[in-house]
Amino acid sequence: MTNNEKTSAPIRWLKFIVVLVLYLLFLLWVKSWWGLIVVPFIYDAYISKKIKWQWWKQAERPVRFVMSWVDAIVFALVAVYFINLFFFQNYVIPSSSLEKSLLTGDYLFVSKVSYGPRIPQTPLTLPLTQHTLPVFECKSYIEWPQWDYRRVKGLGHVELNDIVVFNYPAGDTLCSAPQYQAMDFYRLAYQIGYNLLADEIRQTQDPDSLPFMQRRRLFEHIYMTGRQYIEQNPQEFGRIVTRPADRRENYVKRCVGLPGQTLQIKNGVVVLDGKPNKEPDRVQYFYRVKLRQHLPDELLKQLDISNEDLMYLNQGGQMPLTNEAVRVLSARPDLVDSIQRVQEAEEWDIYPLNGYKHWTRDNYGPVRIPAKGLTLKLTQENIAIYERPIRTYEGNDLKVSDGRVFINGKETSEYTFKMDYYWMQGDNRHNSLDSRYWGFVPEDHIVGKPIFIWWSSDPDRHGVAGIRWSRLFRWVDNIK
Repeated sequence: MTNNEKTSAPIRWLKFIVVLVLYLLFLLWVKSWWGLIVVPFIYDAYISKKIKWQWWKQAERPVRFVMSWVDAIVFALVAVYFINLFFFQNYVIPSSSLEKSLLTGDYLFVSKVSYGPRIPQTPLTLPLTQHTLPVFECKSYIEWPQWDYRRVKGLGHVELNDIVVFNYPAGDTLCSAPQYQAMDFYRLAYQIGYNLLADEIRQTQDPDSLPFMQRRRLFEHIYMTGRQYIEQNPQEFGRIVTRPADRRENYVKRCVGLPGQTLQIKNGVVVLDGKPNKEPDRVQYFYRVKLRQHLPDELLKQLDISNEDLMYLNQGGQMPLTNEAVRVLSARPDLVDSIQRVQEAEEWDIYPLNGYKHWTRDNYGPVRIPAKGLTLKLTQENIAIYERPIRTYEGNDLKVSDGRVFINGKETSEYTFKMDYYWMQGDNRHNSLDSRYWGFVPEDHIVGKPIFIWWSSDPDRHGVAGIRWSRLFRWVDNIK
């Protein structure tokens, strides 16, 4: 052994011990001892050096050049995969559903540690992709193996009024055609079904007056008619495909209802266990606005009125506004002739889609949010609300026959939930597809908590003028 080797030996052992301790602490955190099979390789990399990990350094120059890049890229991809999986990831606000709290073009630093990272349910996936490989437009993951849901202990739990990133619950099924991939498949199927059966439905008496089983068969007929139309037109819709929970689209909304709470919406205000929940400071509702003249650009900037907001105004005579914007515009009779809040809302696509309850986006419920260990009575009035969590999210075979409920082949009148569920809504209350349209968010869909905005770019403005300097590195917790 040379003097250099004798000198470097203690350093190699020190590095090995530090790396080994950190790795064992990580395994203890995730509670997975399968990772111990990696320990011999760590020992070899630092101490025994039997495996030539960097054999290419002694190769010819072209091989050495290519392999140096391959080595760097592989290391970067593995590091990014590991960091995104267990610690944090980037997320960009794609729509206006949370405006004016979070804006379209805000880039968020999302912490996985805040609520505890999930052990991947679909582990074989390419880093930096959610579900689709760019350019090739094919799946970026392999569905086998599929692991059961498990979450590592985090720093806390989802709290009321937290802004949360989660996997889109209704994204389990979708059309493969690119223009339909981001659409809610179930709403699409029902919408097509309603359109195709419009005459038949008009001849049907009010669904509420139908016997329970006839009402269920009516909604099933509407859904299956729409689904069959989609299946019969693959040139437009593509194939009907499914995605695992952790490979579904990422959504971001505000949690306005916690597990076990009874939620109701009265005139737009969320009421929890009989008490109104505090609305976000910059909550928005649609208002009918009649202008005397165009709003000055300075006023648009002051009130954060976007081109998208103006598009709604130009096309339908209404636009989303915050309370502050309503106050300012109401005080400008030189610009505004009238301003009135919109009350009506569509009802056909309100959750549950197979249980018409005359609820609207402004007046909804009451519903009890399922919680782990909570046992609920299943009745003809609430089975439509809870059958999706029982069947789809918790993997049970649920059937309703002659008004009786059968779960996994056994007749029952109650069910005990295995997971916690949450109610998510956007702050742009009249322009947000949220739990009012697709129901509860199960805990295994929770991704993480946005911590701060690291970049913000206004899509209505370009270049330096589009940078929202005041929003850079702003803490999301300060946005109420």
